[in-house]
Amino acid sequence: MTGPLWTAVDAASATAGRSRRFWQASHVSIDSRTAGEGDLFVALRAARDGHEFVADALKKGATAAVVTARPEDVPEDAPLLLVEDCMTALEGLGAFARERSRARIVGVTGSVGKTGFKAALARICARFGETHASDRSYNNHWGVPLSLANMPPAARFGIYEMGMNRPGEIRALTAQVRPHVAVVTAIAPAHMEFFASLDDIARAKSEIFESLEGDRVAVINADAPGAEILFEHARAARAAVIGYGSAKGARAQLIDCELLDDRSRVHARLDSRKFDYEVGIAGHHWVINSLGLIAAAFALELPVDAILDDLARLEPVAGRGRRETVRFPDGGRITLIDESYNANPVSMRAAIEVLAAQRGRRVAILGDMLELGSGSERMHADLAEVLEGAGVGLLLLAGPMTAALAEAMGSRVECHHAPDSATLAGELESRLRDGDTVLVKGSLGSRMQVVVDALRSLGHGVTTNAEEEV
Repeated sequence: MTGPLWTAVDAASATAGRSRRFWQASHVSIDSRTAGEGDLFVALRAARDGHEFVADALKKGATAAVVTARPEDVPEDAPLLLVEDCMTALEGLGAFARERSRARIVGVTGSVGKTGFKAALARICARFGETHASDRSYNNHWGVPLSLANMPPAARFGIYEMGMNRPGEIRALTAQVRPHVAVVTAIAPAHMEFFASLDDIARAKSEIFESLEGDRVAVINADAPGAEILFEHARAARAAVIGYGSAKGARAQLIDCELLDDRSRVHARLDSRKFDYEVGIAGHHWVINSLGLIAAAFALELPVDAILDDLARLEPVAGRGRRETVRFPDGGRITLIDESYNANPVSMRAAIEVLAAQRGRRVAILGDMLELGSGSERMHADLAEVLEGAGVGLLLLAGPMTAALAEAMGSRVECHHAPDSATLAGELESRLRDGDTVLVKGSLGSRMQVVVDALRSLGHGVTTNAEEEV
């Protein structure tokens, strides 16, 4: 990036704010813990009032702060941008950055897979020009404007994920992103506390098509439940539609694939052109994702043949399938598949499918799937047959909802249930053995990261698959 991301003049214009001093910033932050040199710190009011941390952010090197009033512990001459409301100001920064950008913008949503899809597409696009993408899972009411506010003016591509748990949320976020290409990765029973059916989720996800601009392309998983609803809404928004998947009529269509323990080989077509390639992440769901990436690249007018090598080099995002080898002091080792960031019935089944392809004893360590509504116990219990079919040798469960799975499993597989992840984490050492492949998965609220950290602490060395290959 050349030149500052923000100047006091541009930020004041974007937020209708007032600044007494001139300053320049290279990044926008809302977290004083990670704020650093050159940041513009926005003092949001959330669980804590960000104004309490302005002084700390400035001490760490933040070049200015967006505030509604000067905090008492901040000098009068401090570089402050005074605004009426900090959340509105953050949205203003995002809107200004989007308006000045000439980038091709992609919006990504879906019940499953949007973060991994976004990261993979960003890696592909980066070969063809400066690419900016949402950080981590910054896909909500503050994450989207923050991601937009950090988009460099010279970026050629901008890729943003958008999440929801209620109707109308995607509409509001898409109005800020204003994508040229909108991607829907999947429809699954997530956040069922707030939706009556999968069709209702599909309708809510369809809001992503309402603020399409420019070429107006919709890239849709044609295998997803409610796909016809997505197609209907995309066409109503006057979008060109590219369906992907194994479904008949999908333009990016799976012909055949071979699922290996750490990757897949794929034979597919885009319209009349056929391709053979590898996907560097295991699982049928990533085979389907690869077709969506091909469709998105085509929508962005990138040379599809040139991205096939990128698909072979894909790596999972942290907490979403990343593999690690944990070495024990006695010389033993286990393979850890870290899926601890989130879970719903569809992503859980996909992760178990990946575990089924692994060598050695297969161990599943599962936490609660949250926000599933009245069908939660049934959806947990339904995993019993999937786990048995996957040849899981040991099942460790944490949380009140997984009790239904433990009961359904019965004596078919060795199974142990703990009330929470912290309790389970203390029981791991005695239950694991050399050569195990261990899957850890659960909703973020089930805190399965505690289990991942405990597994790492058992060993004296941890390497990723990529490091093993080197």
